[in-house]
Amino acid sequence: MLSVVITAWNEEKNIARAISSAKPIAGEIIVVDTESTDKTAEVAKKLGAKVYHHKNTGIVEPVRNFSISKARGDWILLLDADEEISQDLAGHIRSAITETSADYYRIPRRNIIFGQWIKSSHWWPDYVYRLFKKGAVTWDPVIHSVPFTRGTGRDFPADESHALIHHNYNSISQFINRMDRYTSHQLEQVIARGHNFSWTDLVTQPAEEFLTQYFARKGYKEGLHGLTLSLLQAFSMLVLYLKLWEKSGFVSESVTPTQFDYQLKAIHSKLNWWKYQTKIDQAGFLTKPLLKLMRKLS
Repeated sequence: MLSVVITAWNEEKNIARAISSAKPIAGEIIVVDTESTDKTAEVAKKLGAKVYHHKNTGIVEPVRNFSISKARGDWILLLDADEEISQDLAGHIRSAITETSADYYRIPRRNIIFGQWIKSSHWWPDYVYRLFKKGAVTWDPVIHSVPFTRGTGRDFPADESHALIHHNYNSISQFINRMDRYTSHQLEQVIARGHNFSWTDLVTQPAEEFLTQYFARKGYKEGLHGLTLSLLQAFSMLVLYLKLWEKSGFVSESVTPTQFDYQLKAIHSKLNWWKYQTKIDQAGFLTKPLLKLMRKLS
């Protein structure tokens, strides 16, 4: 039997879609409600799901193992409340658990953000550990952590028919609200690494994040959506290190225009490198050597 397990917090608007998409393949559907203040639990019960309750931890990872423990099936499919199983994916899942050639599977996700499927490398194929035999996967309660696995694992192909549909961000406000929660948890990891705050973090960290998202991960191919997401990710990094500054007691540091300009010049140099690299990636065989020389001289 396949148990579909959904962890939810204030997902009244999404939970029905997730449950309905799981019904064709689920032997049971379990919803773990994390102190919702809306009608998430009520809607889930009406649709036939078994509902359990867990304290709100702010992130899903600490709840994963509790959610899995409530499942009776030999196979478990983890689903977030803002995700959806297509008919094609449902068929692939049936085949996977019938063949039993693996103990766990990673499934790609189609991230729908601001109304568009984002295909840059940060967002696609976005493999997640979601389908597994009970006991094959356990979670570390750390934000965005990779779970512990046992046995043989396989990946579903990175194509649309094998992917979960993830209705990720529907609005800027949703991004900012979630960012506030996520950065508070990420702050614990930064502190655990022993990183001491410096004012340069407020310049270099957001800039590095933007260059990574927009250029290295080819966010520019997504047009305005890619630019917007790269800027929002950079803003998230700014907020994270501002929270680190806050944690240090808003310590005062001297920052001169000359020091600030030095940081900006370093960023500008990296930006130039990426501008040429983007042209090189798109150039023909004969043009690439010239562009590489120009990049070196810039």
